[in-house]
Amino acid sequence: MRKSYVKNSTNTLKKVLLCAPTYFEFEPINVITEKWMEKGEKSNRDICLREHAEIVQAYRENGVEVVLMEPDPNLPYQVFARDFGACISEGYIMGKLREPIRKNETTAYENKMKELDIPCAARCTAGAFEGGDFWFLDDYVMAQGIIARTDWHGFENIKTQVQELGYELISIPALRQNLHLDMCFNIVAEKVAVICKEALPYNFLRMLEKRKFTLIDVPQEGVFKHYCNLQCLGNDKVLTFINNKDVNHKLRVLGLETIEVDLVEILKGGGGPHCMTFPLERE
Repeated sequence: MRKSYVKNSTNTLKKVLLCAPTYFEFEPINVITEKWMEKGEKSNRDICLREHAEIVQAYRENGVEVVLMEPDPNLPYQVFARDFGACISEGYIMGKLREPIRKNETTAYENKMKELDIPCAARCTAGAFEGGDFWFLDDYVMAQGIIARTDWHGFENIKTQVQELGYELISIPALRQNLHLDMCFNIVAEKVAVICKEALPYNFLRMLEKRKFTLIDVPQEGVFKHYCNLQCLGNDKVLTFINNKDVNHKLRVLGLETIEVDLVEILKGGGGPHCMTFPLERE
């Protein structure tokens, strides 16, 4: 029987790939980090490492196996493991990172996938395609943001390949300032999403409504504070962070359990729990 890796966004999360921010440095590659750098800030690695260790512990305490990358001193943004590609039922999609400083992450992560014996199901060979833009809406329909990092060439390239596997990939364009789709849209449980409505196209919002999603809306400013950037663990559990108070409250009102870690410093780099997590297996 063929092994199934990740078939949707909400089944119980069993195994993830992370990378410690051992060599994390701020780079002006998104509006969030640019603002911190304008204030003269630099990354505090000791705090980042402590925050990341708390995420690892939270996963393990909730039954998720954590596989760790070997950090590379030449890859300062490797901590955001989500972005090199995506994982589907058949294996992984190898994306194509857009920012020059991140391009060499591809080789490191591809080597890790070989080590883990996870097959490559599709590969971006044109344009740019990043995992932070990728979502399963259900077992067969997937969404890809066309924002700052994935472009139309990369989208069309992967769309053609996944169609051959029986999937439909739809495009979700948004303003470049939103960086990735997971910054303004995040499925946190079955038919529940945290979303910035003003950042996303009307037809996508209508699609979610027709699919009977309950939507927790955050303002545009909340995108830059990572209010949407959460990780669904399945079983009505959501990995979030302490300062995301209003969203956390609304999640609990819906009956979801919030697992709250203390994240402040890593967020300055332009990514939250979802950005740091590459799912390898869901039930």
